[in-house]
Amino acid sequence: MKPLLSALIGILLSLGLAPASFAAYPEKPIVLIVPYAPGGTNDNIARLLAEHLATELGQSVVVENKPGAGGTLGAAHVAHAKADGYTLLNASIGNLAIAPQLVKAQFDPFADLTPLANIGESRSVIAINPKLPITSIAELIAYAKANPGKLSYGSSGHGSPGSISLEYLKLLAGIDIVHVPYKGSAPALSDVIAGHVDLLSDPLANGAVKSGHLRGLAYFGATEAPDLPGVPSLLETYPQWNFSGAFLAAAPSGTPTEVVSRLRTAFDKVLASSQVIAKLQGMGVSAQRLSPEETSKLIRKTHDISAEIIEKAHLQAQ
Repeated sequence: MKPLLSALIGILLSLGLAPASFAAYPEKPIVLIVPYAPGGTNDNIARLLAEHLATELGQSVVVENKPGAGGTLGAAHVAHAKADGYTLLNASIGNLAIAPQLVKAQFDPFADLTPLANIGESRSVIAINPKLPITSIAELIAYAKANPGKLSYGSSGHGSPGSISLEYLKLLAGIDIVHVPYKGSAPALSDVIAGHVDLLSDPLANGAVKSGHLRGLAYFGATEAPDLPGVPSLLETYPQWNFSGAFLAAAPSGTPTEVVSRLRTAFDKVLASSQVIAKLQGMGVSAQRLSPEETSKLIRKTHDISAEIIEKAHLQAQ
């Protein structure tokens, strides 16, 4: 029905007969779904964008958290929501391109969602509890090889960029580290700081490394990290590294063309703001404005890279 509705609306628009409800969009508050627990990078980005989108659209944008299943529960909620522009997804590349390959996702990320904006590439830091005698990636690898299966890492869930990046590292280094999945980055980070889990790979770790709560071993997803002195790029150890995370916004497929255009314009203006760019940078996210076509290609590229890692690491669907 969604494609049929979208086609009908397209005909009306071409005839200059746009329904008044679409022409006046938005007429009520918009809900921006965060598919992870509060306090993580996805959540922080959503609250920043919601504030600025509200100003741009002239309606409040309410952030709602729906965590679980590697972010696919929240994504499915949006995919099956009414396609009217009032329920949107603040996505991680993980719940669109990775997690659906590892959990029983109740949606098709390529057929059921329409990209609205590529928010930016995330700079993740592989960070470890400082009580461990590990100060570099080389020492991490040596320790893991001497103690197979004794180290553990936390992530925001199966199929998250944090989990896939460390599974990728495990493949490249030939080491065994146990995965402990959470419903978001914030609880995973808290447990690494508390020493219940040993390390994680996440943009949220940037702040913990700066504050001294964690020790940064390497970063990826950015060309430099001047605010993290002494933390090297992972490319120095693995020049072939080709994985990074990203954040995106999406709407249900079948959302009227006029509404999608209005939302894309609003996101584009917000993401061009120097204030928003600076705040994203502080979260470890480099603003990256791409066309809808380029955004779709990014999702597909990450899907394919992750599929290769999943196959080589023999990861099983949960």
